[in-house]
Amino acid sequence: MTTGDRTGMVAGRPGMAAVLAALRGGGASGPMRLLSTYGTLLALGLMIAVFAALEPGTFATYRNFRNIFNDMAIAAIIAAGLTVPLVGGDFDLSIGYVASFSGLLVVGLLSDNQWPIPLAVAAVVGLGALIGIVNGVIVSKIGVNAFIATLGTGTVVVGLNYAYSGGIPLQLSHGLSFTDIALGRIVGIPHLVLIMAAVLVLLWVVLNRTVQGQHIKAIGVSAENARRAGIAVDRCRIVAFAIAGTCAALAGVLMASNLGSGQVAAGDGFMLTSFSAAFLGSAALREGQFHILGTFIGVLTVAVGNNGLAMIGAPIFTQYLFSGGLLVVAVALGGIGRRYVRG
Repeated sequence: MTTGDRTGMVAGRPGMAAVLAALRGGGASGPMRLLSTYGTLLALGLMIAVFAALEPGTFATYRNFRNIFNDMAIAAIIAAGLTVPLVGGDFDLSIGYVASFSGLLVVGLLSDNQWPIPLAVAAVVGLGALIGIVNGVIVSKIGVNAFIATLGTGTVVVGLNYAYSGGIPLQLSHGLSFTDIALGRIVGIPHLVLIMAAVLVLLWVVLNRTVQGQHIKAIGVSAENARRAGIAVDRCRIVAFAIAGTCAALAGVLMASNLGSGQVAAGDGFMLTSFSAAFLGSAALREGQFHILGTFIGVLTVAVGNNGLAMIGAPIFTQYLFSGGLLVVAVALGGIGRRYVRG
């Protein structure tokens, strides 16, 4: 593979020459490199083709795809936030718990304390950012492994969740227009889809068009080399965790708006979904690299699979088998890609 072809794939703009070069890679390396770069897109295209053939009158329609994008919007927001620390080489296992607590808290502030909607939303999203900052400080300043630190922080958040709610869902009884945030539409496009698009574009710009984003990428390659180059590694890692916490809290707020209530564990499952999407995305257009566009494709792949299974009347357990199997495949594809990048 030529330097130009490799650069084209790393930059996320692979052309036909890059595909042909990957196929001509020789032995098993060519197909495996191609799989690690286009595996998710191939899987997505195959699923769409199969489900469209099985249910042409219901699956392959504008209305159904609009529903898919609407249903995946909250997952895409939290997964995109997770992608930022992943780019920097860190994990955040607290995001699902933060989303659950945020949904409960915003409903409580609106119903029990009768806060104005903008103030309640801003306070909850700010709390999510603060939790992210705490994660970043524990990881970067104290030196605790990100896996352990964020799992511990997430467990503390679960405790706060139950302390605040008593383990009982909270119903929205004041500020009923709060549900318009998630359920409203503009020219037929759901608010959730528009918010998702805005968040994804903003995070893409942060990671690809700002100095901060370039520093986070450099840390993900080698934190020690980044430090030697004069990059404020600790500050960048804290910012990355703050972004993840902010997106998790925003997702929780949107989830509560969509449901019209605060559920104790409604966001917990987003952790698995987000990691599945991010790792699937690392096998979309790039060789094992986390990036916002890839994460969006990963979330879309999961959403299309679940939607298609529901359309054909598959038992509910198949969705769990699909999600778990997808995570294993995603991690495998990402590992293959990173192996070739290092090679």
